[in-house]
Amino acid sequence: MKFAAVLNRDGGTLRTTDLAAFSDRMHQTLETAGHSLAIDIVTGENVVEALDNAASRRSVDVVLAGGGDGTISAAAARLMGKKKALAILPAGTMNLFARGLGIPQSLDAALKSFADGEIIAVDMATANGQPFVHQFSIGMHARMVQLRQGMEFGSRLGKISASAKAAWATINNPPAMNVTLRIGEAEMTARITGIGVTNNLFGEGHLPYADNPAGGVLGIYVTVARQRAELVKFLFNVARGKWRDNEHVEIHQADRTVLKIHSGIRKFRAVMDGELVRLDRETTIEIQPSALNVLVPASIAEAKAA
Repeated sequence: MKFAAVLNRDGGTLRTTDLAAFSDRMHQTLETAGHSLAIDIVTGENVVEALDNAASRRSVDVVLAGGGDGTISAAAARLMGKKKALAILPAGTMNLFARGLGIPQSLDAALKSFADGEIIAVDMATANGQPFVHQFSIGMHARMVQLRQGMEFGSRLGKISASAKAAWATINNPPAMNVTLRIGEAEMTARITGIGVTNNLFGEGHLPYADNPAGGVLGIYVTVARQRAELVKFLFNVARGKWRDNEHVEIHQADRTVLKIHSGIRKFRAVMDGELVRLDRETTIEIQPSALNVLVPASIAEAKAA
């Protein structure tokens, strides 16, 4: 296969990686297996242009994207509905979409898995037409990301520490939003502290990622916890993957949902694949079955086919 790699030197763990040495290992690993590889190492401000160029090349079979959540989400958006496949170098903090695909969590192990990997189709989702691969969320998560952005950190551990501080600040001053959520023919109106709509249902007993990335449904998680003890329990259960153990979380699934905000719209934002975005007063979120081709380890492809 012909690979076009785009590495965001400012994204995730690549900021502290010797990219010259890693590029040499990329060439050796993939070319030894009979593939060809072109590598484009860019700054964060140029990553979208580089991904556009890679996705538009007719001769390319696989776009290999390396960076944080924003880089991976941008790459997937450009490959949605196309024959070209996405290969993910897990260089982010949690790499949740990559975990759901069964991709090894070290850069070199992931690279080796691509050498004899296979292409499968998985789902994406859209929020008012904008693609995402992991989650669209409002309320607590958006507040946490917004607070974290105001903190300084230069490493993965620094980001984790900043996230913990932002979570504690959010627990002590949680957002509350009046919303209407339409799921199929049913409609519910409530005052919530958070809603997460995910590309397939999260699995239980591990970090929040989908066990089946081709399940064909949205996971809809509505949080009504308000007291500090309730919020601490909620975040603790999320970290352990114990969604169904929390009485303050309602879980639904659908192929389409419509979210309407009745609270003052100007002070609220949403998070889409880890990035803050403008929150519209009404958002239609839909699953897009088999919309993305991805390169995964051969063992994962075989298990999915079984």
